[in-house]
Amino acid sequence: MSSSEYSTSYERLYARPLDRAAAHAADWLRSVADRPVRPSATAADLLGVLGGELPDGPTDPADVIDDLVAGVEPGLMAIGSGRFFGWVMGGTLPAALAADWLVSAWDQNAGMRAATPGVVAAEEVAAGWLLDLLDLPAGADLGFSTGATSANFACLAAARHAVLDRVGWDVEDRGLTGSPRIHVLAGEERHGSVDLALRYLGLGAATLVEADRQGRIRPEALSAALAAIPAGEPVIACLQAGNLHSGAFDPFVDAIPLAHRYGAWVHVDGAFGLWAAATKTLAPLMAGCAEADSWATDAHKTLNTPYDGGIAIVSDPAAGRAALGLTTASYLLRDTSGPGDPYEKVVEMSRRARGVPVWAALRSLGRSGVADLVGGLAHAAARFADQVRGINGVEVLNDVCYTQVCLAFGDDDSTRLVTDRVNRSGTAWMSGSRWQDREVLRVSVSNWTTDDAEIDRAVDAIRTAAS
Repeated sequence: MSSSEYSTSYERLYARPLDRAAAHAADWLRSVADRPVRPSATAADLLGVLGGELPDGPTDPADVIDDLVAGVEPGLMAIGSGRFFGWVMGGTLPAALAADWLVSAWDQNAGMRAATPGVVAAEEVAAGWLLDLLDLPAGADLGFSTGATSANFACLAAARHAVLDRVGWDVEDRGLTGSPRIHVLAGEERHGSVDLALRYLGLGAATLVEADRQGRIRPEALSAALAAIPAGEPVIACLQAGNLHSGAFDPFVDAIPLAHRYGAWVHVDGAFGLWAAATKTLAPLMAGCAEADSWATDAHKTLNTPYDGGIAIVSDPAAGRAALGLTTASYLLRDTSGPGDPYEKVVEMSRRARGVPVWAALRSLGRSGVADLVGGLAHAAARFADQVRGINGVEVLNDVCYTQVCLAFGDDDSTRLVTDRVNRSGTAWMSGSRWQDREVLRVSVSNWTTDDAEIDRAVDAIRTAAS
């Protein structure tokens, strides 16, 4: 097909549906600041709009886009709103969003370095920038995964390989049947994604180590748990940067050397907390963390890139590639001249170039912009806590050291009622949860657009609901 023929083909096939999609996207983005945060319809409500019998024949692609928007838009949560505080979900920076559109248009399989060098080069640059910003070892392998769960999986796969290799067991060849037992230790308040990753890897449930009132693992309890393991048996210790409820960080300075003395591989789940290292005011929270063996995080949560944006970092590239790589497929176009193929660092052989929006976010912000972003989120959380303390009957349950605020309103029923009222109002959205044996309203400040005015509006919504 000649260039002129391809141009004509573009106008005939792509121009109208892409124009419609761009127009609908612009309408959505314009509406986010003022629309109710909660969805206005349920999935059950929208099945009839989107469903029915599959048409017998084709539908015009531009009409398909209109139908999709009509059926989906009422059920959209305004996650990009500065008043969305649910779970730990960030918004999307403009450069990252635009880059993500290009990733879909380019449609590159970012699994092989030699096959798609353009997008892989962007990812490798982003990886170097990330290791620098997060103050992690420059020689570590960094892979882009679907999210923090798959990042934890990739890192713990490397850990499984390494600790078994030390005792002479080749888990990739022999599997786990008959292998030495791997002892896994994790804090009582580890995130559930660590449990999932351990389950996926056949390692079972971790032995839980006592945590303090903020969810930080207690070094003395970790020491006792390590000492109880028979000498020489494989050990993995899972620590945390950013507790889901309190935002607290495990005491890395004490815990990591302690675990290493017992021969443990130390993994840090830092889904949203690892980013504290990027700003001087919060970096002390991460003191000692760089001495661990692997780290998992998620660019969507704090860097504000689109879904999906998981990041798996392994200090020993040989361990990660042994666990996740593949050398038996002769059809793969392998590149042995550089830092390894992307498919050797995460669990997918084929994937979209999800590291490209990360490159765009970092390039648009620069070092100071990343520091301002992370510091701004922590500032907004502190302001939120300060403001709600003036509301009659509210309790701030955590030490607000980072981006999380946990609130209670008397008994559990009252807390559930306030949470429901806030979310039904549409002014803001905040997750209900249970922490320290109490129902809580959990506020996670993760969006780059959340400013003082948005915090004040959200606090007013709580004041109204509590009254």
